Parts: sequence; structure tokens; C-alpha cells
Amino acid sequence: MSEGVQTSPAFKTRVFSGIQPSGGLTLGNYLGALKRFADAQNQGIETIYCMVDMHAITVWQDPAALRRQTRELAAGFIASGVDPNRSILFNQSQVAEHAQLAWVFNCVARMGWMKRMTQFKDKAGKNAENASLGLFGYPALMAADILVYHATHVPVGEDQKQHLELTRDIATKFNHDYGVDFFPITEPVIEGTATRVMSLRDGSKKMSKSDPSDASRINMTDDAETIASKIRKARTDPDALPSEAKGLSERPEARNLVNIYAALSDQTVDEVLRDVGGRQFSEFKPMLADLAVAKLSPISSEMARLMQNPTEIDAILRKGADQARAIAAPILQQTYDIIGMVR
Repeated sequence: MSEGVQTSPAFKTRVFSGIQPSGGLTLGNYLGALKRFADAQNQGIETIYCMVDMHAITVWQDPAALRRQTRELAAGFIASGVDPNRSILFNQSQVAEHAQLAWVFNCVARMGWMKRMTQFKDKAGKNAENASLGLFGYPALMAADILVYHATHVPVGEDQKQHLELTRDIATKFNHDYGVDFFPITEPVIEGTATRVMSLRDGSKKMSKSDPSDASRINMTDDAETIASKIRKARTDPDALPSEAKGLSERPEARNLVNIYAALSDQTVDEVLRDVGGRQFSEFKPMLADLAVAKLSPISSEMARLMQNPTEIDAILRKGADQARAIAAPILQQTYDIIGMVR
């Protein structure tokens, strides 16, 4: 073990997660991430949440748009219940330790591991030779985002599971190579209802900000009237709702709307269906619209207020960056000690 470095197998429970500031927060982002982030904070767990703007520039970003989108995402976190006085909230580029540890992990990760990352193949497409090196190395930076805080748990969507598995591989290899138990083997947190919110126009497709039809999604900036209108027009089928979840298995649009209701009301799907089983969508949709408006319109209003005060957002992010750096800097310095760098 390196001189002066104390390591322990016991790690403090700490949750880390990040979202790219690529614009256009949707109901899917809220139910799959932001709402869960606030819930974790309310359980008394130490929570660190990050706008990963360095990940965003792995593909071209307009500078003015990136600034606005970073602030809008921060506003979304805060309006959704993430309290900057109880969670650390910051943008990645303000904490240089992310990039510094990422270089170390670039030297730990193997080319074969990186080539297996399906998200790079999806994003680079057929023109991979013209993709940025940053896009290829994205998972090493993601590992650094997590491990620079010794995070023990990370809420992730299905599309990020492979990257978290790589994070675990990097931590395992580093610990093995240097004979230490320094980095935790981070656990994924993948929860149930509505972790994957589907399109309002096609229940087989994920709700996406890139869908050309605005009617396919509920944007977190939509007002009450727009939210209600989109739900009223959401695609359904002609049958009544079943009384048990298994009755939704071959009904993607029905399943999606019931999942959304369950997530917004903090119920299970079976609990919802016990109440609404046998009802037609002409009765259920107004119930869902009222619930969605009650839960989401205060968030969109608060986001709009915050976006009118960018200096307030910037001050919150600077404070969060200082708090994040206080955790990350000693961990990076210990990493440097372990690998033999003179300081």
C-alpha cells in the first residue's frame, strides 16, 4: 500500500447522479430521475447531483444554448424538490477533479472495454471515425464523476447500466492493480414504476425531447392547460382498464398512462388498478390530467421564476461546486498518492 494512504472497506453511504444539460426536460426526466433524487434526499442519505456539462460537449453544443440549458436543468432540479441546502448541486466543469480523475481512469480502462459500449455505437452511428475522442472516452469520465466522491449508489436508467458496470470494472481493476481497497464497487439503483416513461403517441417508444411531435411528451416547462390537453389527446385503446397489472401486458399505451398515474401518486400499478379497474379512458384521462396538473404545474412555474433570476442559479451552483470540491479534492490526492505521483 502507498505511503501515508489509509484505506478502508467501509464506505459512507453516498448517492451521486448526473444529467446532461442538453435541453428540454420532460416528464420522463422528472419521474425517472428528478423526483427520485428528491426522494433520496428526503431519506437522509448524503446526495450529490450534477449537471454534467463536460459530457454534453462530447457532441457539438452552441455555447449560449449550453449556458441556458445548464441553468434550466438546475432550475428543474430545484423546482422538483432537490434542496441545495440538503443536497450538493453543481455543474461538473466547476470541479476540475472530475477531469483529473478521468485521465487516471483512461489509463486503467482497456480499449476492449470501451469498444463494447453500445451507447457509443448508437451515438456515433456509421460515421464513428468522425466521432470525438471524448464521446469514445465518455464512460471513463462517468466513472470519475461517481468515484471521485466514493459514491456507493447511483440511480441509473436502463440506458446507463452498462456504463455503471464499467465503473465497477474500473474500480475493481484499480484496487487490484495497486493492492488497495480504495474505490467502492458502486451499486446501481434501478427502481420500479415509470423509470421508463413512454411516448404519449406511441407506447412502444420512450418519451423523448427529440421526437418531432411535441404532443408525444409532457415538457417540464408546459403550463397547466398544455399538460391537460396532451393527456386528453394521448393515444389509448378502446378497452376498459383491467383490475390487475398483468392485464396491461399487451396494451402499451394503457400501461404507460397507468404507470404515469402510479408514479405521480406514489402508488403501485396494482393499487391504482384496484381503484380504476373497469373504467373507460374517457373517465381515467381526466383523473390523470388533474393529477398531472396538480403535481407538475407548480414545478413549471418555479422553473420559470428561477430562469428569470440566473444570478440566483449561478450562486447555488458555485456554492455546490465548493462543497463538491471539498469531498473530491482529498480523494483525488489520495489517488495520486496510491499511484506514486510526487506532490
